[in-house]
Amino acid sequence: MARILIADDDPDVRESLRLLLELQGHSVEEARNGQEALHRLDTGALPCVIVLDLMMPVMDGWQFRRAQLQNPLHASVPIVVISAVPAHLQRTNELAAHRVFAKPFDYDALLAEVDTICTSAPDAATT
Repeated sequence: MARILIADDDPDVRESLRLLLELQGHSVEEARNGQEALHRLDTGALPCVIVLDLMMPVMDGWQFRRAQLQNPLHASVPIVVISAVPAHLQRTNELAAHRVFAKPFDYDALLAEVDTICTSAPDAATT
């Protein structure tokens, strides 16, 4: 069972993704903003992937990714970006994201991408 972290301020997005990922047998952690996501990385087992929204209060996805990449223990965890802002999607190469999905996104495609990342990672985080 792979561990996945969802960082999104929209509770409906977090809940729907969590339910779908858990139905596929994954363990899911949730964070409402980048600061909570960093805390989850610091206090628990590392996820095999982070599903990251860019527009969040407190600490947005851009700030989170910069902080994540500065920590050698967390830098290798891949991210899948989700965003509703078209202008942000043009700049996601700055994030070194594994994949980018525009909101509203195709849940099946996102779930397939997460599965691919978690099963192909040499040290896929499992519980």
